[in-house]
Amino acid sequence: MRIVTLLAIAVVSLAPSLGRADDSLARFKGGIGVDGVSGAPGTGPTAAVVNRNIVRGVQPAGSAWVIAHLTADVKADGHITADGRGLIFSAGNTIGTALVLTPTGGTATLQVFATLICENVAPFVERNTKPVPLSADGDFRINDVLSPAPPVTCNTPVLLIRVAGGGSWFAAGIQKFDEDD
Repeated sequence: MRIVTLLAIAVVSLAPSLGRADDSLARFKGGIGVDGVSGAPGTGPTAAVVNRNIVRGVQPAGSAWVIAHLTADVKADGHITADGRGLIFSAGNTIGTALVLTPTGGTATLQVFATLICENVAPFVERNTKPVPLSADGDFRINDVLSPAPPVTCNTPVLLIRVAGGGSWFAAGIQKFDEDD
């Protein structure tokens, strides 16, 4: 009986630390760059109507982007870490960089932020980070707390990387379902 009691005490004392071992609300590994058009019905070489690639109410960027690497971890308390590499234009005059052309012909860098949306039907709540710099080669790191805080559960999370100032999305995280990697 004494061994059973000691074993029960050990299990109960370990339970809180096991619960805190992974308090992730959502994880993302990999990313998808934006294509501003999600569809163009018809069979002709041009389409009279196109469907914009609006994700849960957020408009897409006006030009196509790709992302080489994206990982993100959102904790239950709203803390988010995200590491992005190679978020660059995949079309236009600055293809292969994250630089934008200025009206005078120069280039400028952008700032990006992350948005987590848990709702899969409207109304959508955009939980945002503060903006961080996007390097010319498309790298960024986010270590922030989402505002407003996320709900207790987030069964259908969407993570968007967006441009500061305009708010259109450049990339989306690929949800990580397994815990193996």
